[in-house]
Amino acid sequence: MSLLSETPELLEALRGEMTPKFLATRSADGKPNVVPLVTLCPAEDQADTLHFGNFLLRKSIRNLQEDSRVGILVITPALRGWVLTGDFLEFQRTGPYVDRQMSGSLLRYNAYTGVRNAGVIRIRELRRSFSISRLQVARDFILAKVATLGASGRANGGVRLPLPVRKEFARMVAVKILAWVEEAAYPAVAPMLSLQPAGESRLLCWMGAVPAPESGAEVASNILTFEAISYQVKGRWTGGGRTGVIQVQEVYAGGPPLPGGRVA
Repeated sequence: MSLLSETPELLEALRGEMTPKFLATRSADGKPNVVPLVTLCPAEDQADTLHFGNFLLRKSIRNLQEDSRVGILVITPALRGWVLTGDFLEFQRTGPYVDRQMSGSLLRYNAYTGVRNAGVIRIRELRRSFSISRLQVARDFILAKVATLGASGRANGGVRLPLPVRKEFARMVAVKILAWVEEAAYPAVAPMLSLQPAGESRLLCWMGAVPAPESGAEVASNILTFEAISYQVKGRWTGGGRTGVIQVQEVYAGGPPLPGGRVA
């Protein structure tokens, strides 16, 4: 049996057009990138195969052309989630995967353009599954908020988070994801729902039992709100005790009018 057929909850989540899904990629020099990819869905004709629409993707496409290894995170509105690794296989310009992407409600009536092609990913492994209670979300967010007290100004080497970005990351009700790359490994990805601003150029989270990168690692974080607002932040990770901090070095818009464009 295939991995997906043995995990019906995951299969159902992947089929959901509005299920938050994230794709983590790595560049040739090992730098992480993570973006929402809600078009990701299972192929009906191939076991443990996923396809997605190449729509408003820029850096992810370049990374896939340089390194085929990917990390995937799927999380339902009930905060049930799965972390996968996989291998990018190819882009297809015609065929059933492109037709399926073009017929989906997310792209059928979009104001920009249809997909350029459909990307194909073969699942390698189910790395882990998780379930987060809403009580845990609230507790971790409050603990992280307390830990940010006294943080102000801009740390050396950081860039100032634009006010709209700080505003979105300050929300408790939003999906926030952290990605990083371990040497010679697939991109790692984990939920970091308590991540929030700590001063002008840092983001801080309460760790709990969530996997995390080593201190000093380059990381990427993405936020996706229920209003479909998305930003990606990149920087350097500092972990110590129960908290983790991103020293922000780059900020990118995740959607129109400047999808993938750097804003800080």
